[in-house]
Amino acid sequence: MGANTTEETLALLKVAQSSPDDIIKSFVQPGSATTGLQAYNLEAPSKKLYPVLTPLRNSIARIGGGFASQANWKAITNINVGNVRAGVAEGKRGGVITHSQSEYFAAFRGFGLENNVTFEANYASKNFEDVKALAVATTLEATMVQEERLILGGNTSVSMGTTPTPTVSNAGTGGTFTAATWSVICVALGLQAYLDTVGVNNGSIGQYFDPTTAQVPGQITRTNADGTTDTFGGGSAQKSASATTTTSGSTSVINASVTPVAGAVGYAWYVGAAGSERLAAVTSINSVVLTAPANGGAQLASALAASDNSTSALDFDGLMYQAWKSGSNAYIATQATGTVGAGTPLTSDGAGGIVEFEQAFVYFYNRYRLSPTKIYVSAQELINITKKVIGNGGAPLLKLNANINSQTNAIAAGVVVGSYWNKVTGQEVPLVVHPNMPAGTIFFYTEKLPYPLSNVSNVAQMLMRQDYYQLEWPLRTRKYEYGVYADGVLQHYAPFSMGILTNIANG
Repeated sequence: MGANTTEETLALLKVAQSSPDDIIKSFVQPGSATTGLQAYNLEAPSKKLYPVLTPLRNSIARIGGGFASQANWKAITNINVGNVRAGVAEGKRGGVITHSQSEYFAAFRGFGLENNVTFEANYASKNFEDVKALAVATTLEATMVQEERLILGGNTSVSMGTTPTPTVSNAGTGGTFTAATWSVICVALGLQAYLDTVGVNNGSIGQYFDPTTAQVPGQITRTNADGTTDTFGGGSAQKSASATTTTSGSTSVINASVTPVAGAVGYAWYVGAAGSERLAAVTSINSVVLTAPANGGAQLASALAASDNSTSALDFDGLMYQAWKSGSNAYIATQATGTVGAGTPLTSDGAGGIVEFEQAFVYFYNRYRLSPTKIYVSAQELINITKKVIGNGGAPLLKLNANINSQTNAIAAGVVVGSYWNKVTGQEVPLVVHPNMPAGTIFFYTEKLPYPLSNVSNVAQMLMRQDYYQLEWPLRTRKYEYGVYADGVLQHYAPFSMGILTNIANG
């Protein structure tokens, strides 16, 4: 202490009172949520903010009793091949008919996912959430989401081969391509590859296509929970040869198109100097207008092996690829290329219908005397269908229901087409938005056959050698390991009853 003891003592008290770790004259609310003497107001358990949308898995029958390595069946498809006439002359016998039959098989596949919880994670979550139960529940849900993708777009049979070489040109205004020689490469995408590239938003939220981070899956090598690896096709065709165009000025755009590829629901486009092409866009039609060079961090086309990666030996064929499969006799229609970058949209028939739908319904009836019972669409196509139907060539067909007891004159805006009337058979066919249906593709699905004594109770079914089961593996480290698995195959007895309309432009 100095000569002025009182003054120095007061100064020291002020310093002590200002320190939160020493003496304070009263308790005050801390300045942040994790400091000071306070409780932590945490709601338990955690919120589950992710979609689990599996409409096909939910509606398709699951049948037990599968055995051996594959399911096999036979089908009689014609009972009078030569259309022998039935008239007979007096005293004579009738003509002899012949029939035709087809052989079918579908190999069983196992599918499943794994998860784990460390001892420490289990300790830390006490009094908040049972993380071991959560690990099993989310693994089951994730397996269901992946099974839905398999049921719709699994592909073990339809090889897309090499993507055709693009036809490329350029225009002088509207973009930011500078004077140079630019190379374009295209990769046709099957459903699984398309969903991986653009984001699936099923089992997650907030996903979208970002060309700077998106990765077109080529050949996938996966490390499994037991340390083994599996290598399989990611669902993309072999990349095309490059095509070049030379621009001038600094405002050029590049136009590119390819011949449509059977089995493709989208196309990935790479652009850059020869040998350095990077992912710039993904389209659901077979053409694109590129307005700017690819980001310097985007995926290189050279990262994709020069091989066809469209099929996977770990998949069974889903509905769409059973329709695309050679010999299925399904209805397959591909919209014309049209104007590059714009494509060909659906066409209004001017009478409250869609030209392409009417053509499909006529085909199904004339060939097989049946009608699809559901039409699966994307959100984009439902909106486009509604515009075409409601617009109706300038003469909208609307029904407005008004509440006479309402105190206001407000009406609810917006009309949506929920079903489509098959004019040929007189059936109402629901339009269903499917979470994994890509924009630009529509799928016609038949749930019931109008044939007497067909011996087909389920047109499509999951035949299971073993339905969902849970495994809790023996401890080998200080963590609990869980697996959820199933083993089966998708059987479709009448692939000719399905249809695909693809390469549809937005508009």
